[in-house]
Amino acid sequence: MFINTTIETSAGRVDIRIDSEQFIGRALDVLRESGKLPGGTAPDYFHSRLNRRPVSAYMTFAEERVFDGDILSAIE
Repeated sequence: MFINTTIETSAGRVDIRIDSEQFIGRALDVLRESGKLPGGTAPDYFHSRLNRRPVSAYMTFAEERVFDGDILSAIE
């Protein structure tokens, strides 16, 4: 299942469509490698605006129950 979400870090903000079985941290790595998001320190946690709680970069979007339309803000 694919979801549309936004990832925000101190380096910028990017909207993505991604497989919900992808690891959150790996998605961030791919965005940085492709030049979509400038480099910097990779956060271990993000804040989910829809769930109003922290989510781990070491889990998948599905495991952390990140849904379509959510915004993940890096906790740095």
